[in-house]
Amino acid sequence: MKAAIVTDQGVQVRDVPAPEPKPNEVLVRVRAAGLNRADLQVAAGHSHGTIGGAGTIVGLEFAGEVAAVGRDVQGVRAGDRVMCSGSGGYAEYAVADYGRVSPIPANNMGFEQAATLPVALQTMHDALVTNGRLERGDAVLIQGASSGVGLMGMQIARVMGARLVIGTSTNAMRRARLAEFGADLAIDTAEPDWSRHVLEATGGRGVELIIDQVSASVANQNMKATTILGRIVNVGRLGGFKGEFDYDLHALRRIAYIGVTFRTRSADEVREINRRMRADLWGAVEAGTLRLPIDRTFPLDEAAAALAHMRANGHFGKIVLTV
Repeated sequence: MKAAIVTDQGVQVRDVPAPEPKPNEVLVRVRAAGLNRADLQVAAGHSHGTIGGAGTIVGLEFAGEVAAVGRDVQGVRAGDRVMCSGSGGYAEYAVADYGRVSPIPANNMGFEQAATLPVALQTMHDALVTNGRLERGDAVLIQGASSGVGLMGMQIARVMGARLVIGTSTNAMRRARLAEFGADLAIDTAEPDWSRHVLEATGGRGVELIIDQVSASVANQNMKATTILGRIVNVGRLGGFKGEFDYDLHALRRIAYIGVTFRTRSADEVREINRRMRADLWGAVEAGTLRLPIDRTFPLDEAAAALAHMRANGHFGKIVLTV
């Protein structure tokens, strides 16, 4: 099969053996694969959790038809149209743990749209609901809201009953589009005192929950924008891995600061994340309420160009490979 793999010369599409599903896995004939920021790290030769290094097939989410199932798999059959999170998605065939496989809704959703959803749905439901303890009536701030995961986060917050949804982006054109995906207010965090806009919007109280994909560069302003006994969930570190942190402000606000990643989760933990997400959100997915814009599609043979497009950071929404 063809697959986009990591080599000393960068990501190249080569012929490699097709994977064989383990007893707990589903083999999928991939039709589309979504790009994610973590793919850039893998493509550069770094590790991401248990994957990485020369010979690695890139790709964390994909959609297609089930070609075969392992002997312990139940509820999934050959021929089913599915979306999955896993690894090795930039390929003609990929495998996924059965607990990370979801059916593509029978509402005319295509493979390309389906391939944009698994990582964003699982990541943001876990951040907002499980770790962020989102309650109906909370005010929520999503840092890095114009990314695919951020756009999904605002929509999930709205579906789950947030009273106020605030999104951030330093790009004016992207900020102008955040309202399409649930934002009541869009903020430019390049402003030195951007947190005052959050306080103004909440009557001086601050938001109950921040989902932070930026981290270091916004850490202290985040705490200024959070209410006493609020929660901050650290999902990503686009603004840096290390930075200044005002411990006294953290203590004064009595903020619960929570770090999350999928890289240290067990298979059972990720299955539970997917199960919880589907229990809360699958009706909205089937209704088309939760969706992501596709910025651009590339054929599998142009995987390196797709990754370069993501690296340039000029896109809005998701980039997708078609296979």
